[in-house]
Amino acid sequence: MYGEGVTGRQRWDADARPRPPPTPTLTSGKRQPRMRMRSLLSLTAAAAAFALPVAVAASAPAAAADVAVLTTGSVGGPNVAEGSTISASLATGTTATLYSSSTGTSGITCTASTFTATVSGNPTAPGTATESLTGQTFSGCTSNVVGVLGVTSVTVNNLPYTTAVSSDGSVAVTPASGTAIQTTVVLRTLLGSVSCVYQAASGLAGTADNTDNSIKFANQQFSRTSGSSLCPASGFWTAKYSPVTTGGEPVYVN
Repeated sequence: MYGEGVTGRQRWDADARPRPPPTPTLTSGKRQPRMRMRSLLSLTAAAAAFALPVAVAASAPAAAADVAVLTTGSVGGPNVAEGSTISASLATGTTATLYSSSTGTSGITCTASTFTATVSGNPTAPGTATESLTGQTFSGCTSNVVGVLGVTSVTVNNLPYTTAVSSDGSVAVTPASGTAIQTTVVLRTLLGSVSCVYQAASGLAGTADNTDNSIKFANQQFSRTSGSSLCPASGFWTAKYSPVTTGGEPVYVN
């Protein structure tokens, strides 16, 4: 009986002695939700931080491309690519003339003329675009000079010329180094066929206008350097080309 009593008290004392709390583990029912929540928040934050630059980049508007001096379709439109071909004919209802004076009407009149150029440089506006003038033709030409029966041909020599088109609308045509802007005129006269050579001493100056996509040259002076006196000693050339196009689209100056 005594032994049983002692044993029972010892067991009671053992059971009554406070026990240390269980060591928490990752699988503890009370800890697991918090750990999972922290892990989830960490992953979410990391994903958001990673995605933020992408989202900002995607939502930011694309930077506008620099507008070049020459564009198509409109002012500020698509840039004309270097290497593009630009061309034009005489503006409707106009003629190209080579008169003996800047105020006169005696000389040569052509009902058709064209030019063709290749864009060699088209920088950001404002600036100056450059072109290589590779072709220029004249046809349907007549003369009202006394003694001249007709015009056989008007031929532009020493091509290509360099053409510079600036944002302010100014156009400058210059020859290659060591050459001159030159035109040869062949006339039928009472004395037979005569040939006259005209040169522009200081290049040509024109004006570009976005209103009708034109380039106009007015009273550009040429001097006769060789040929018959049936050809005027001086020639003043006037012509307006419109519309100036590339790939069927009008060209604008910015």
